[in-house]
Amino acid sequence: MARVLVVEDDPTMAQVVSRALVDDGHEPLVCEDGIRALIAVGESTFDAAAIDVMLPGASGFEVCRQIRARDLTFPILMLTARDAVDDRVKGLDSGADDYLTKPFALAEFSARIRALLRRHGTQPRTRLALGNVVLDLAAGRLEVGDALVLLTIRENGLLRVLLTRTPEVVTRPEMLDEVWGTRHIDQNVVDQYVRYVRRKLESAGATAVIETVRGRGYRIVEAVA
Repeated sequence: MARVLVVEDDPTMAQVVSRALVDDGHEPLVCEDGIRALIAVGESTFDAAAIDVMLPGASGFEVCRQIRARDLTFPILMLTARDAVDDRVKGLDSGADDYLTKPFALAEFSARIRALLRRHGTQPRTRLALGNVVLDLAAGRLEVGDALVLLTIRENGLLRVLLTRTPEVVTRPEMLDEVWGTRHIDQNVVDQYVRYVRRKLESAGATAVIETVRGRGYRIVEAVA
């Protein structure tokens, strides 16, 4: 699994790209404008980025330049509706590693991301572990000690995000983005699925617990003995 920053102000395109990344086993984080993207880069680590050129706040070119100015070397794929040679050159000169012109096939987008990750030596993780909790991403199953715990697709996605981000707090909107692929549904659904996963972890004797961080969201940590 790779953590991929998606910077796209078109909600439909952002959702489509995010879903493609999730389907490939990656964890996308979506930012709607250049300023938010730069804030996210300062607060979290990423394995790759897909950045649109035409953005509010700061252009994709400027976001790319700022990322490289911070000596961050993760690969960047520029996305744009422009097909001019000058724009492609400008994107590459800004520090991008590759360039994809809209409209594009999702299969090609996925292939470009895989190629960039391979080129930069990023090895996707196949297992996430905390305490005696092990989430096997390849098999899509949860192991707690010697017990196999069955999870639904949404429960699996929720636990995957929490384990990937630990010990960070994951907000409800972020969880909706990454597990449901949209923020335009009731945030209470996140609380409901957290309860489901908590019960399953507790019943299996997990040594990791999902904590509620009031006013912010959720995180998973090892239980204090």
